[in-house]
Amino acid sequence: MTQAPANLLAVRRLLLTYLNVDPNTERSQDLEPGEVGIVGDPNHRGGYHCGSDRVVTNDYSVVESPRDRNGLTLDAAALDIGQFQVQAGGASHNLVSLSTWLVGQCGANAPDSRDIREVIYSPDGKTVKRWDRLGKRSTGDSSHLFHTHISFFRDSIKAGRDQTPLFHRYLTAIGLEKDMTPEEHNWLATIHRNLTILDGRNPIGQTYTRMALGEDALNPNIVLTHPNLRSLGAQLTSLQTAVSTLAGKDFTDEPAIIQGVLAGLTPEKIAAAIPPTLAKQVADELARRLVQ
Repeated sequence: MTQAPANLLAVRRLLLTYLNVDPNTERSQDLEPGEVGIVGDPNHRGGYHCGSDRVVTNDYSVVESPRDRNGLTLDAAALDIGQFQVQAGGASHNLVSLSTWLVGQCGANAPDSRDIREVIYSPDGKTVKRWDRLGKRSTGDSSHLFHTHISFFRDSIKAGRDQTPLFHRYLTAIGLEKDMTPEEHNWLATIHRNLTILDGRNPIGQTYTRMALGEDALNPNIVLTHPNLRSLGAQLTSLQTAVSTLAGKDFTDEPAIIQGVLAGLTPEKIAAAIPPTLAKQVADELARRLVQ
C-alpha cells in the first residue's frame, strides 16, 4: 500500500508548524493539515503521489529518470501545498511567493533543491506553470491554481534524505524561522543522531533498552549479584500476592480471646460480674454437670 515517507512527513510538519498560524481554528489564511498532502486518494493511479503498487505502465514518475526507476518503493514521492497567507518581516507571504521562491532555488540548482524533479504551480493565481528539472513538460492542470505540487526523485525518498533544509531556508528568508549558525545546526544534528540511536535498532540503542529492563548483559545465563528492575519487580509481585492472601483471612480467634480473658479472672471476680438471675442459672448448670 502506498505510504507517506518519513522525510516528506517531516517537511509537512515543518510547514504546518509555521504556516498553520492558528492550529485550533480552520481559517482560509492558514495552511490547514488537509491542504498538505503526500499520498494520493485511493483512486489515484500513476505519478509521484503513488508508490509501486499504484504506478501505471510507462508511468512518467518512473521511466523518465534512472533516479526514479532505481528508487521506486511503496513510498509516495510528492508533496502538495495549499493556499495560505502569513505576515512576517513586514510583508505578506502566500502560496505564490513560496512557489516562485522554490522555482527560483531549483532553477539556480541550489544544493538543497537537487532532489526536486518538478514544481507545478501558479505564479499569479491565473496561469499554471511547471518547472521540470528534466525539461520534458511546462504546464499542468487548473487545480494547480490553488495548490502547488512538488515531485521528488524517488531515490532521494528511498534513501531517506532530509528534505527540510530547503524549506527551513524559505521560512528563514521570510522571517518566520530564526537563522541558525553552523554550530547550532551541528548541535541539533548531534541531538537528532543521539536520539535516533536510542530506539533499539542498533547496539547502543539495545544497551539502553536492556538498562531500562534492568539487564546488565546480553548473556541470559549471567546471574546478577545485585538487584535490578526485573528482580525488584518479581519481589514486588510476590509481596502484592502475599498481602492479597492475608487480606482475605479472618484473624479473629474468639475461643482464644475468651480463654485469655477468663485466665485473668478469679472466681470471685467472675461471680461478681454475673447478674443474680444469671448466677443462679450458672450455679444450677454447674451442679448438673458435677452430678453427671
